[in-house]
Amino acid sequence: MYSRRTFIEGAAAGLAGAALSSSRALGANDRIRIGIIGPGARGKQLMKQALECPNTEIVGAADVYTRRLEEATKIAPSAKTYLDYRHLLEDQSVDAVLIATPQHLHCEHFVASLDAGKHVYQEKTMAFSVDHAKRMRAAFERAGKRIVQIGHQGCSMGQVADAMDFMKSGNVGKITSIHSHMYRNTPHGKPQWTRPILQDMTPENIIWRSFEGEAAPHEFDPNRYINWRFFWDYSGGNFYENMCHQLAIWYKVLNLKIPTSVTTVGGIYLWQDGREVPDTMSVNMQHSEEMLFTWDSGFGNAVLGISEYVLGTDGTIINGSEMDDGIRYVPEKVNRPDGFEIVGRRRTAETAHMQNFLDCIRSGSEPNCPFELGYRVAIATRMAVDSYRQGRTLRWEPGKEEVA
Repeated sequence: MYSRRTFIEGAAAGLAGAALSSSRALGANDRIRIGIIGPGARGKQLMKQALECPNTEIVGAADVYTRRLEEATKIAPSAKTYLDYRHLLEDQSVDAVLIATPQHLHCEHFVASLDAGKHVYQEKTMAFSVDHAKRMRAAFERAGKRIVQIGHQGCSMGQVADAMDFMKSGNVGKITSIHSHMYRNTPHGKPQWTRPILQDMTPENIIWRSFEGEAAPHEFDPNRYINWRFFWDYSGGNFYENMCHQLAIWYKVLNLKIPTSVTTVGGIYLWQDGREVPDTMSVNMQHSEEMLFTWDSGFGNAVLGISEYVLGTDGTIINGSEMDDGIRYVPEKVNRPDGFEIVGRRRTAETAHMQNFLDCIRSGSEPNCPFELGYRVAIATRMAVDSYRQGRTLRWEPGKEEVA
C-alpha cells in the first residue's frame, strides 16, 4: 500500500522544474491517453466510461488517499499512480485529464491541468465560488484549443435533443416558469450520503493538507475527509450535487443567462448527524428572460422523484420521473385545441457524454457542455448556496460580474 513515506520519497525528485507540457495533435483514429485526478466513487465511474469508449487508455491516477490509488489500478492495471497530482501532469504523454475531486479543489486541479496542456473533463459543479469560476475562465482562455467538457452528462442525453425539437416547433409558446424538483429517501438509520470511516483513513494514508487545499485549516479528521459533502468548506450540498444538473439541461436548451436574483430557504430537518448542508430546500431564481426557475429538494420522501416542468402558454415539456427519465410534450388545450402529446424517442448510452468529450478532442469541435455553460450554471448554483447561508435574496450584477 502507498503511504505518506512513499509520497515523501516520490516528491524528493522535486517539482520546481516542472514545465508546461503540450498535448500532441490527435487524429480521428488516434488513441487518447487519459489521467484521472480523484478516482473516488464518481472518478472510478468516469474511468470505466472512458475505457468503454474506443481507442482510449488510462495511463495515470492521482489521489491523496492511498486506497483510491489501489482501487484505480484494479480498473487500469498499467496506470502509474501519484499521491501528488502535479507528477501526473508532468507526463507529457497524457492527452486528457478527468477531474473528479471534491468541489473545493476543482479550481486548483482544473487550472493546473489546462496550464499543463491537457484537455479536461471537469466533473460538476464546475466551480466552487465566483472567484474560482473567474480563475478557471482565465485558464480556459489561456489554453487556446484545449477541449473542456463539464460533467453535466444530461447535456449529451437524448432528452436535450428532443427538447430542442419541441422548442423549434413553436408549440411550447411563451415560457414563464420552470418548476423542477429532486426528492429521494433512504431507510431509517442510513442518512443520505453517509460513508463509513475505514481503519486505513489515517494521516499515514491521506495527504490531509492536499485535501484541504484553500479551505480553512482543520486538524486531521477522517469524517471530514470521507463525508466532505456534509461541510461547507468543501461542498455546495445538494445544490452542487443535483440542482446543477437540472439547471444545465435547460440553460443549454433555452440558453438562459445567470439569474438576476436568487432566494433560497430550507434547513436540516431530517438528519441531525453533524452535517452543515441542508437536507430540505427550495430555490427561486428569477431570470432576465422573464422566467422563473424554481427547484425544490428533500431527502425524506421520494414520491416526487426528479423532474422538470417547462411551462409555456401553448404547451408543457415534462422531463424526468413521470416518463421513466424520458421527456414529453403536452399541449395546452386552451391555446392548442388540436395539439397532441409527443413522446421523446431519442435514447443515448451512459457513455455518451464521455464519448462526446473524446470525439471533440479528436475533431476540435465544441463539446455538449462547454466551459461557458458550466460557468453560468456554477454561478447560479453558488448564488443558491450563499442565499441559503446568508438568509437573504442575492442579485447578480452582470456588468461587474459580482453578487450583491
